[in-house]
Amino acid sequence: MNTREYSLIAPCGMNCALCMAFLRDRNKCPGCRGPDDNKSITKVNCKIKKCEIFKTGDAEFCFECEDFPCNRLVHLDKRYKKKYHMSMITNLKSIKSNGLENFLVDEKEKWTCSECGGTICVHKGYCYSCRRVYFEIK
Repeated sequence: MNTREYSLIAPCGMNCALCMAFLRDRNKCPGCRGPDDNKSITKVNCKIKKCEIFKTGDAEFCFECEDFPCNRLVHLDKRYKKKYHMSMITNLKSIKSNGLENFLVDEKEKWTCSECGGTICVHKGYCYSCRRVYFEIK
């Protein structure tokens, strides 16, 4: 597993490699763990990323917190499951039980376009390369 792949998994379990802000060509976001350049103010001020547990550097993911899953994460997860067919809590449980490397292998399989090999955008529901639609955004 390379450092770049690891750095694209946010503390909340979001795979930033699937995010439209990361996939776009202009003003590309470097991912939640990357520098704050080119990030929207909401991503810079993310309350999950700025949570106390991450300030000391002792934790890398929300599942390491005794309050996991906290209300913020539950709220975010509910929205993502309904709208984008993805669960941060499920992602975090997978990382915790199977390891980050196995999680990344599973993610690549799940989010790679069967038509062209491009990346399926979680926020758009289609392949960012060939535009093949995989699911509708609600």
